[in-house]
Amino acid sequence: MIKKSANFENYIIEQEDSGSILVYDTSSGSKQPINNAKGALRELSEKVGFTYDEDWNTRQFGAKLIDYLNSHVKQSVVSAPAAKPDAIPQSEAKPAPESKPEPELKVEGTDAELANAKIRVYGKAQNRTALGIMHAYLTMYPHATLEDMKKAFPDSLNPDSGVKINFVDLKEIKSVQSEDWNGFFTDEECLLHLQDGRKVAVVSMWTKPSFERLVNWAKQYGIVVAKFEAADKGGKKGGYRLEYLNGYVPPVPEEKSKSKLWVIILVLVLVVAALLGWLFMRPKQVQVVEKVVVDTVYVQQIAEIEANFNAAQFEQGKAELSQDAKFVLHDLAKVLKQNPQLRLRIEGHTSAEGNADLNMKLSEKRAQAAVDFLVGYEGVDANRLEAVGCGSNKLRNADDPMSPENRRTEFIVIK
Repeated sequence: MIKKSANFENYIIEQEDSGSILVYDTSSGSKQPINNAKGALRELSEKVGFTYDEDWNTRQFGAKLIDYLNSHVKQSVVSAPAAKPDAIPQSEAKPAPESKPEPELKVEGTDAELANAKIRVYGKAQNRTALGIMHAYLTMYPHATLEDMKKAFPDSLNPDSGVKINFVDLKEIKSVQSEDWNGFFTDEECLLHLQDGRKVAVVSMWTKPSFERLVNWAKQYGIVVAKFEAADKGGKKGGYRLEYLNGYVPPVPEEKSKSKLWVIILVLVLVVAALLGWLFMRPKQVQVVEKVVVDTVYVQQIAEIEANFNAAQFEQGKAELSQDAKFVLHDLAKVLKQNPQLRLRIEGHTSAEGNADLNMKLSEKRAQAAVDFLVGYEGVDANRLEAVGCGSNKLRNADDPMSPENRRTEFIVIK
């Protein structure tokens, strides 16, 4: 059983009692199911200006779009006459031409329109292309205010689908937007950033009749629209891109240029002052002081790591690293990577207990085991490490040759 449904142009969306969403195409005269339902929902959303979330599953997407279509979009719309624009800021633009009967939409424009065009807009969908037209106008007239934008593109251009206004200050958007109707571009990259600091959201709902009116209307400002097929190669920012035509170069706001120049000058002054201060006031032999401080830091770190490594004792008569020893060597590897000039000699030592030759070989294997782990598992350059076995030749406690403190591994910095 069908729980609810909606239709727009050649699309029919149905939600069954089970929650499943079915989308049909009626362009052939019969009701043909569309296999890629979610793709069809995306395409239909672009047509009617419905903002969706890519994280929605097909059931969520379809249910919300059905409610939206039934609440805000009519199957048949009546085109309202477009008002004459009082569009371009008085301080920097020529008067707009008088309104003429709207011609049939010719994407790309006539030869005469293209010859006089300043900006061409490429877009992936009609609502994104509409957004590009607004940004193109603001590029041409960077001093335009919100009031200028409203005059340039009056609300009467887009009376379809329940749209009331084409622009709204982002701070006031809650007053014209609801949970069920959020028909504005609100992503940061899609907002109009005006010179007075205001951020303005553009309406995202453009049905075909409204979009056609907008395209024809924009031609009076030297803005033309490319065919959608060509937009597949572009459309980076917000799904559209702008192309400057016939040698047109957009103006740069004078105040903004001056402010940038003053910032550059100020930065240069500060850099010069800092450089002079460093040259005349730097302490002597600062390099030596820094080296001593750095040496002290990593020597202390290595001493702590050495103590921890010796606490993770080898099994008697063996040279295999324990898990605790590997954790300690991981910390040693970090110190080596942070100090690329550092080189280490790892010395293995034993007590005088047992056979001297066996003790020498065992101490060599233990030192080499540490080096192999640092090189093989931690990626330390082998040229920075040296493994040495000392056996019982360098007793720490010569008074007690059998003392456990003589069984140790030492990490020695090679100067």
